Amino acid sequence: MRRVEQVMGFPVSLRVDDPDVPEEAADAVFAWLREVDARFSPFRPDSEVSRLERGEVPRISAELAEVLGLCEEYRVATGGAFDVRLPGRGPDPCAVVKGWSVQRAAGLLRAAGARRFCLNAGGDVVAAGGPWQVGVRHPEHAGRLCTVLRLTDGAVATSARYERGDHIVDGRTGRPATGLLSLTVVAPTLTEADAVATAAFAMGAEGVAWAAAREGCEVFAVDAERRVLRTAGLPVAA
Repeated sequence: MRRVEQVMGFPVSLRVDDPDVPEEAADAVFAWLREVDARFSPFRPDSEVSRLERGEVPRISAELAEVLGLCEEYRVATGGAFDVRLPGRGPDPCAVVKGWSVQRAAGLLRAAGARRFCLNAGGDVVAAGGPWQVGVRHPEHAGRLCTVLRLTDGAVATSARYERGDHIVDGRTGRPATGLLSLTVVAPTLTEADAVATAAFAMGAEGVAWAAAREGCEVFAVDAERRVLRTAGLPVAA
């Protein structure tokens, strides 16, 4: 089974190699991701996030409470570098929502009987039943790769400046984070891989060591001086 749809402003591709997994499993994945976009996008005036900011939500949902709890966890862990509430802006939990929601989608696939699958959300990947090969894009040359990772069961996420420019802000200074060109994290779940990659990128060069110290995380980074930094356990394909 293969499916590609545009959700949350980027392409989401799904590949399931198990022959007995019904097409309805893919339907459930994309329905869930569309629901998340509708409920948690700060760019939709009718979303729960937007209504919460306007004081129109007397009691937030359990899912939003979980997401905001994760946001606060990473704010504290980074000393404020990762912050979904920046001056002059409403709350924007997208940096956590993406990985969290795609990891939950992977759970839907497992519940439907999928054992070998790859779910790619705008370049961030959660996979099972590998080995799978995941390329890490060169931060300055779109047609080239820096490295290729070997993933069996787990997730890979990258934060970089090449798609959206200097869009990640260091919450400690209020200025764009420019100490790194890209940072990739391999972790057991995409919830963690995506959040750690964004949080570490916001920290700048010091974020590489911070991410590498997180349990279960392996890191590949290119700093502003174009030096490559990577942890010893990074699962590089032979």
